[in-house]
Amino acid sequence: MKRIGMLTSGGDCQALNAAMRGVVKTLYNSEEQVEIYGFKDGYRGLIYSKFQMLTGKDFSGILTKGGTILGTSRTPFKTIQDPDENGLNKVEAMKQNYYKLQLDCLVVLGGNGTHKTANLLSKEGLNVITLPKTIDNDLWGTDMTFGFQSAVDIATDAIDYIHTTAASHSRVFIVEVMGHKVGWLTLNAGMASGADIILIPEIPYDIKKVVEKIEDRNKRGSGFTIIAVAEGAISKDDAKLSKKEYKKKLEKMTHPSVSYELAEAIQKKTGIEVRVTVPGHMQRGGSPCPYDRVFASRLGAEAGKLILDNQYGFMVGYKNREVVRVPLEDVAGKLKAVSPDASIVKEAKLLGICFGD
Repeated sequence: MKRIGMLTSGGDCQALNAAMRGVVKTLYNSEEQVEIYGFKDGYRGLIYSKFQMLTGKDFSGILTKGGTILGTSRTPFKTIQDPDENGLNKVEAMKQNYYKLQLDCLVVLGGNGTHKTANLLSKEGLNVITLPKTIDNDLWGTDMTFGFQSAVDIATDAIDYIHTTAASHSRVFIVEVMGHKVGWLTLNAGMASGADIILIPEIPYDIKKVVEKIEDRNKRGSGFTIIAVAEGAISKDDAKLSKKEYKKKLEKMTHPSVSYELAEAIQKKTGIEVRVTVPGHMQRGGSPCPYDRVFASRLGAEAGKLILDNQYGFMVGYKNREVVRVPLEDVAGKLKAVSPDASIVKEAKLLGICFGD
């Protein structure tokens, strides 16, 4: 008999259910007797012993369902070792609940912060296997995360829809795409939708270069410009500030986000009408695209195999089109950012896309 705990942590995304289904179907299709314990609302469920026993029926019909049947929450790693408001040691509580249920393994689905905590639990002696979910595609050790492609599809659709109205009114349109620290989502959606300018956190932009691109398009007879902006995009001037100084600036900022600040600057310098569209959490929602359904199922199947093989302390990743096992300690605390010298950036520039640099 194998007793498996499972939780989904951090921001939700598409294909979480598909990945869990992949794990469970693999285990049930083996000759091993299995019990599945689902912890509610991420690490909170493991801390406060909020769980339910699940059967194969609970994972039936969820391949196409977005969100997570277990619920999720954000439990910041930086405070995970601090006592809660009642003085409870959260790490010790998670360990005690793991042992109380006599679990053989804890399967954790999540992003960067989730993996830091998962690695901590692994170092504390728990058997842990993780699966890489995030629409940001910023997890170290894997070429792809599930949820990313679905989010790209949604962000691309949003920018596609903007094209017709932007052309009709000869306006500059800014579409703000999710991504505070990395620009993979904005970069891919921007290229897929034919955006003229793409601004991402890893490549600080010069407003003069952005304006030059807009004016050049106008001179060539293109009366509109589409700008895909990551929510964490930053100007060259702001990039020179220290983290503390930049944080203070954000606190004092009167604009809702960097996109609105950028829109105001462009409008002042060009006199052209600028509109901002923010798809927001739409990018996390809805059914997973076919790619993510297959991809998450493959990762889930490999996680199930790891459990059957009694191999723990790994994230199931994806490298060079193959599913791989990556040591958790190699993943935790590392961010996979877009390199300004990456081939995809160079190719985008060959297509005439401006990055403001």
